[in-house]
Amino acid sequence: MIGAIADDFTGATDVAVAFRRAGLRVAVHFGVPSAASAAVEAGVDAVVVALKSRTIEPTEAVEQSLQAARWLQDQGVRQLYFKYCSTFDSTVRGNIGPVADALLELTGAATTVVVPASPAHGRTQYLGNLFVGDVPLAESPMRHHPLTPMTDSNVQRLLQGQTTHPTALLTRSVVARGAAAVRQSLQAAAAAGTAYVVVDALDEQDLLTIGQACVDLPLLTGAAGLAGGLGAALAQRERAVSQRAAVTASPPVEGVLSADAPGADATGGDVPGRDVPGGGPAAVLAGSCSARTLEQLTALRTAAPGSSAHPAHFLDAVQTPDAAALAERALSWYEQQDPAGPAPLIYSSQPPEQLRAAQQALGVERASLILEEATGLIARGLAERGVRRLVVAGGETSGAVVTALSVSDGLIGVEAAPGVPWIRTARAGTGLGAPQGVDDGNGRHLWLLLKSGNFGDPQLLVRAADTASPASSGDTGSPTSSGDTGSPASSGDAAVETAVPA
Repeated sequence: MIGAIADDFTGATDVAVAFRRAGLRVAVHFGVPSAASAAVEAGVDAVVVALKSRTIEPTEAVEQSLQAARWLQDQGVRQLYFKYCSTFDSTVRGNIGPVADALLELTGAATTVVVPASPAHGRTQYLGNLFVGDVPLAESPMRHHPLTPMTDSNVQRLLQGQTTHPTALLTRSVVARGAAAVRQSLQAAAAAGTAYVVVDALDEQDLLTIGQACVDLPLLTGAAGLAGGLGAALAQRERAVSQRAAVTASPPVEGVLSADAPGADATGGDVPGRDVPGGGPAAVLAGSCSARTLEQLTALRTAAPGSSAHPAHFLDAVQTPDAAALAERALSWYEQQDPAGPAPLIYSSQPPEQLRAAQQALGVERASLILEEATGLIARGLAERGVRRLVVAGGETSGAVVTALSVSDGLIGVEAAPGVPWIRTARAGTGLGAPQGVDDGNGRHLWLLLKSGNFGDPQLLVRAADTASPASSGDTGSPTSSGDTGSPASSGDAAVETAVPA
């Protein structure tokens, strides 16, 4: 079983769905696990722990990550995956380096890889330099990020500023020679005492090659792209073992879903109500101010031919600088909406110039705290009023919602867009990955869709709010269908400013 530790909530869902695409049954745990946390149910192949450790104090990030890692090991995990952002969001103090150092010591690994590249989201690495679309990281909007300004594009230099361990670069020319060449280079690095090997990757084949080379490492670090490569490599290995077992009439091998295993129906597809959200009232909460989220909100508020626009309520923290009052007003507005009409939208997202004005009026930290608390109160109120599908845009917004709802565990379902899966929340005390889920007493589960600011095509929120079915063929927002993932590679803008930081 694989155990992943993600440094934010939407990043956790991104890495979870990367494992799911490889055929693994994936569960997610929100927050730092404790001795009282539910155990992982049988049949789960990968467990992801979602932390909010990206920008907290390094010592606290290390403590939380080690607590998560030890809990995962207690669940039977023998391979750990440290997931961070594909733009390597960090500062000279961390937190990527300090957390990786601690996990390296815990696992006893001699060396590990550092692979932030995620080509599906427009992030690639060449000669150690990270690109956002066609632009070097330090020349992208990420250079202005208020918490983790990325002013250097070279991943090896960035990492060297955060660790005392030796680092090395493994270039694309080695990756292109195949998994055996990569494995040999990693063995040489370990023999030389090199703890971290920063590995180039330009496409999905590169990530599969790296995953195959690293399939036996006790610790890997990277974004969701490498998780997909590792998951595919593990799936290939297990299929080969299963085929050999079948030939010798041995018992079936656990770990990868077969057509009759939990997580697949009789044809190997998704099961409505378990992998795909069912019906019931829906609502949208948005806090991200990224260009893509703003575009998605415009689509949501604009009536398409033959349909009605989604009603929208703006959370104005300048006019009402009180979280409880903001939430009360929003919920009163919600109660006035037509239950049979389009899913309502409650949002604090603003264009950059309006956001700056609000931050100047209230202060950056105070504005964020007010809106984060208000959003959590609203989410709780919506659930109490019968909402069964909650679509959330923004990383910190997602964290506020999950925390307010006291959601600890969930099972990863179908993707609404690349890297954006539906999550069926688990009932407290049933166990991580259990088939039960939070419901209203009538078998209607609470489903969450947690979207990072720049993820998804322009119609993602419309689809998620209007239907419980996955995106129709040819309209998934993936590069193979629309040519647009909603990443800076297509939109030309990164999520660097948020009303509730995303």
